[in-house]
Amino acid sequence: MDILLIAGLWLEGSAWDAVGRALEPLGHRPVPLTLPGQGDAATDATLDDQVAAVLAAVDSASGRPMVVGHSAASTLAWLAADARPERVAKVVLIGGFPVADGKAYADFFELTDGAMPFPGWGAFEGPDSADLDEQARHAIAAAAIPVPGQVATGVVRLADERRFDVPVALVCPEFTPGQARAWIEAGDVPELARAKHVEFVDIESGHWPMFSRPDELARLLAAAAGSA
Repeated sequence: MDILLIAGLWLEGSAWDAVGRALEPLGHRPVPLTLPGQGDAATDATLDDQVAAVLAAVDSASGRPMVVGHSAASTLAWLAADARPERVAKVVLIGGFPVADGKAYADFFELTDGAMPFPGWGAFEGPDSADLDEQARHAIAAAAIPVPGQVATGVVRLADERRFDVPVALVCPEFTPGQARAWIEAGDVPELARAKHVEFVDIESGHWPMFSRPDELARLLAAAAGSA
């Protein structure tokens, strides 16, 4: 199965290199995406540009792909299910939840010169980054790409309720499946509250398992693809 891999804020497609190497022997074709404005020269990229890039990858995939979104890009994966419910075999969300219709995509940190730079590790102290050593932190921060402001503040638009029929696997890194269920039941994640098929997958890692647990994450993705 083709597995489309969408990294979260500040990351380009190379963030999935180790996961991709581990996925191939498991019989799947990893397709890491480098989004407009996050790895190319399109500093004026918009959220619509990123959605279009994801949909182009879905349309060009062999068969029905599984779409994986990490962190904020969980919303991009969910937008793919909304726009192509008949084409997406399954959505996997890693450490993130889809934003509801009408909400800003990822307006989390202040913009500087029209972009949202990586804010430094102080914003992620605790469970998010506890499994990253200093070398890994330095490498991630050095490679971080400021997110275009029109991406971060772009408004999410969802339209097709058939998205709720697409199976979802929620990979829980810095939080537990129990916590995720509680948030959904409390109404904090309305999109997943309406999804008809949600499975919860635990992984003992921080927020960036593609760097700290790539082999384990690849196995979990392969298992999710196998049950799609």
